[in-house]
Amino acid sequence: MSDESGHPIAYTALQPGTPVQTSDGHEFATVQAVLVDEKVSVFDGIVVLTQEGKRFVDADQIGSIYTTYVRTTLSAGQAASLPLPEGSTLVDIKPTRSMAARLGRMFGRGKR
Repeated sequence: MSDESGHPIAYTALQPGTPVQTSDGHEFATVQAVLVDEKVSVFDGIVVLTQEGKRFVDADQIGSIYTTYVRTTLSAGQAASLPLPEGSTLVDIKPTRSMAARLGRMFGRGKR
């Protein structure tokens, strides 16, 4: 692992474009969105953009999340055969600075 490993973060702090790696550190995708099962408010996984298009990485397949990358538990072969995203509620990733604005809109204090 390089000195640029970043700091551990929660899935809620993931930013679009964050590199996603296989278990051996090979980058195969970038983060597009976070999936949350709203019925039970549980992290379900992430939608990633690969060369083949959007794919789903289940929460159980994510080993660690850092500010500069996501390391999965997947081999290169497993990463190449990820399924399409479906079945969960998509939660768009917003930059951290917009969180106050989002909360304000949720509670009727903002415009839009």
